[in-house]
Amino acid sequence: MSVPLRQQLSVGLYILKNRLRGRYRYPLVLMLEPLFRCNLACAGCGKIDYPDHILNKRIGVEEAMSAVDECGAPIVSIAGGEPLIHKEMPQIVEGFIQRRKYVYLCTNALLLRKRIGDYSPSPYLTFSVHLDGNRDRHDASVCRDGVFDKAVEAIDRARGQGFRVTVNCTLFQGESAGEIARFFDECMRLDVEGITVAPGFGYERAPQQDAFLGRTTSIELFREVFRLGKKRRWRFNHSALYLDFLAGNQSYQCTAWGNPTRNVFGWQKPCYLLVGEGYARSYESLIDEVDWNKYGVGRNPKCANCMVHSGFEPTAVNDAVSNPLKALRAWFSGPRTEGPMAPAPPVSYAVEVNLSKVQSSRRVA
Repeated sequence: MSVPLRQQLSVGLYILKNRLRGRYRYPLVLMLEPLFRCNLACAGCGKIDYPDHILNKRIGVEEAMSAVDECGAPIVSIAGGEPLIHKEMPQIVEGFIQRRKYVYLCTNALLLRKRIGDYSPSPYLTFSVHLDGNRDRHDASVCRDGVFDKAVEAIDRARGQGFRVTVNCTLFQGESAGEIARFFDECMRLDVEGITVAPGFGYERAPQQDAFLGRTTSIELFREVFRLGKKRRWRFNHSALYLDFLAGNQSYQCTAWGNPTRNVFGWQKPCYLLVGEGYARSYESLIDEVDWNKYGVGRNPKCANCMVHSGFEPTAVNDAVSNPLKALRAWFSGPRTEGPMAPAPPVSYAVEVNLSKVQSSRRVA
């Protein structure tokens, strides 16, 4: 795990304070989407197909500060869209740093070389550069040639100027464990602090629906990747228990309120991955209005294949605080890559059955 000790201690103290106060639902990461406009049109993205009047909307500095003050999360992940398009982004980042929030500024890095002078290195600021694999894989994923090379150049520049940099990697269909392992090796050669990784979520609005992995396929792929990485010293920007969850060894349920989303529409219900569920006017109303038991694996068909860190990393972090010896064992031994998988949460929603297909299959039999 590559999260700096300073950040780990800050987050750990924050969790303990909330527990001592008897607070059950509290945020770990504010997912801020200050705009949906982007300079790429990725095949697996569900954020950029809005009409122009929505793509032109922005969350300003005052609104961004209000959002982080309102929820109180110790970490802010600024996504989009492409945040570096936002003209007030340097002021937003500086405002968060003044509040001692750990900021992950997510970017495809196409504008990073041009805009890097607007920022100063800080232990509170990390550029999280989007790379979905090696050159051919990444350029195919973002639907434009040459993006990988520009991102790598931007990473080198940022690291050379003393910035914290991580890589944000999403895995899709068609990737082999060996290919992913070689990409992780390349990330280590780039000297990034760590890798954030997850299987792609099947956004309803995404133009390419066949790109997403199923849950069992994801687990099998991660097990093989972690098996190949046993002695390769990869650094991940995750808790050890989340990595163990990706390998199918932890039976976790989603903690959607752990990473609340604030975007140009308001506070998104229940998380940034699901669209069409509505928006709340405030963080407090988000927590109070959402029926959280309606969402999660086994509770909602939209969540069936989700293993994304935005929902499950808070679960893993809370588990680590409750069971430090378990977390220490996972950190020391790494994800288990063999043996039985942990059971998935039971399905509590009604499964729709296409009767005509059932009848047809019976006739064939």
